[in-house]
Amino acid sequence: MRIAVEGCCHGELDKIYETLEFLQKKDDVSVDLLLCCGDFQAVRNEGDMKCMAVPAKYRTMQTFYKYYSGEKKAPVLTIFIGGNHEASNHLQELPYGGWVAPNIYYLGYAGVVRYKGVRIGGLSGIYKSHDYRKGHHEFPPYDPNTMRSVYHVRNIEVFKLKQIQMPIDVFMSHDWPRGICFYGRTDELLRKKKFLRQDVESNSLGSPAAEEVLAHLQPSYWFSAHLHVKFAAVMQHPPKGSAAPRVTKFLSLDKCLPRREFLQIVDIPERPGSSDTLEYDPEWLAILKATNGLQQTTAYPWNPPENNGLHQRWDFSASEASMMEVMEALSGELSIPNNFSRSVPTFDPERPHPHTAPSCSTNNQTTELCAKLGLTDIYARAGEGGAAQDQDEEDDARSDGSTDEPSQYQTDTSGPSTSFNPDEITIEDEWEEDEEEEKKSGGGRRLVLPEPKLDSSPPPVKIPPTFHSTPAPADSEETSAHMMKRSSSEASCRGATPTIKRRNQIIYASAEDEEEDVS
Repeated sequence: MRIAVEGCCHGELDKIYETLEFLQKKDDVSVDLLLCCGDFQAVRNEGDMKCMAVPAKYRTMQTFYKYYSGEKKAPVLTIFIGGNHEASNHLQELPYGGWVAPNIYYLGYAGVVRYKGVRIGGLSGIYKSHDYRKGHHEFPPYDPNTMRSVYHVRNIEVFKLKQIQMPIDVFMSHDWPRGICFYGRTDELLRKKKFLRQDVESNSLGSPAAEEVLAHLQPSYWFSAHLHVKFAAVMQHPPKGSAAPRVTKFLSLDKCLPRREFLQIVDIPERPGSSDTLEYDPEWLAILKATNGLQQTTAYPWNPPENNGLHQRWDFSASEASMMEVMEALSGELSIPNNFSRSVPTFDPERPHPHTAPSCSTNNQTTELCAKLGLTDIYARAGEGGAAQDQDEEDDARSDGSTDEPSQYQTDTSGPSTSFNPDEITIEDEWEEDEEEEKKSGGGRRLVLPEPKLDSSPPPVKIPPTFHSTPAPADSEETSAHMMKRSSSEASCRGATPTIKRRNQIIYASAEDEEEDVS
């Protein structure tokens, strides 16, 4: 199966799909699936734009509304996660995932689906320590604080993901897992992004929550975005028991702009005989059912249950019986229904309505899934006064002290986070980045993944010497992938055929070479 991976979308769907179409016609390449790693910006109308945490002058409609209205249809199945520049009121309608337009699927706060037998998971948002232990309490209209906190990762989602026991093939996060920068060409990363040096040296670059998920899931591939730079790495995980050590191939990509490396095609083996429709994952749905009672819609801090003598249950992994129960609830049909319907008026460029208020309606897809599986629509609950509904639970928690104890999660810190994210920099910098280095580089280098590095504890906190951080590529058989950029001329001529600079990129070794590297 050929998968196209895209970094930060920023609403540029037309340009991304045009790039894919051009490549397929020019080089006889067929893409089965597009994965977008956040900042998707599923903006339906002017009201949605008011829910994006970006400066007013950068709130532009872009092109998603055309796919929402039905004017256009995504030419390839598209799966995405949320980032930190989103129409949050829209995505909040789908806490467990769902269609935002025909053929465009959102994974929810966290989620796992299957396509052609490949298990694809994701975690939306970015990490921020002071919101990590809170429930999903935000509801529009947002104030300046909730407009940002709404996209911050919560520990309940990480807890759910850590209940997964079966292998994951592909995983997506918007911000990078903390420490992943040490498993690739660190010196090249710092040459491109000099301002990251302090975070790299202090091992605070990236999300500790994503780091924890990476250590647990150990997926074959992990794709990210957020830092607006192309970066590849290979991490060899410590073996679990007698099993062979697993290797994760990490790739982060840039945003969709001229002369930026924002799109990569990767070949991933599909499983023969698997369905060619997007499917629910039984293990993940069983975990959602099991953890439904743990969900909170308040801003009061909460710690996941642990095997520390204070909780009756701490293991919420899916049993075979619980997965069979899910199958029965779905009448044996795992295919995700094409039940998308428009719930708000769509932007009309001929008749703009700049004073449209943000919508705050429930979504029929969430309502149907909750009814089938007995889940709580936490968005609706927050809108109905979730704080009042959860007050009794909070009072009980306070009385036994269970939520006041220090968190045992290593990702939960009492101090402010030093991880790089747009909450801590001038947000305009993300749109006004200087492209001189990109132009000087000419984009002529090949991307070569280093040999796998063993995950060790504690992680390194200093930048490795150049000869360690940029090992020579192994003399092995190479698998080619395609890297695509938009040319500067395309930006000035929206309707013209995009000019693609295509090169073979040596990013992933063949399976045989990988085994040799691991041994």
